Amino acid sequence: MKQRIITAFLMGFITTGIISFTLISINIGYKENFLGIWLKSWCMAYMIIVPVIFFIGPKVQQFVSYLIKKE
Repeated sequence: MKQRIITAFLMGFITTGIISFTLISINIGYKENFLGIWLKSWCMAYMIIVPVIFFIGPKVQQFVSYLIKKE
């Protein structure tokens, strides 16, 4: 359980940081307030994705295991 919680927090941190940075830099470019916009977006995305990873992640793992066993 502890590993699942830590994994959710770390994966959320890394993925939301990279994706939010990339999409904001593509969509608005590097303006004066880029850092503030990016940090706000990153925090919002992080709050959404951590519970998703925590609750949906195990179901995705089960589904992948099912698909692999079918082969």
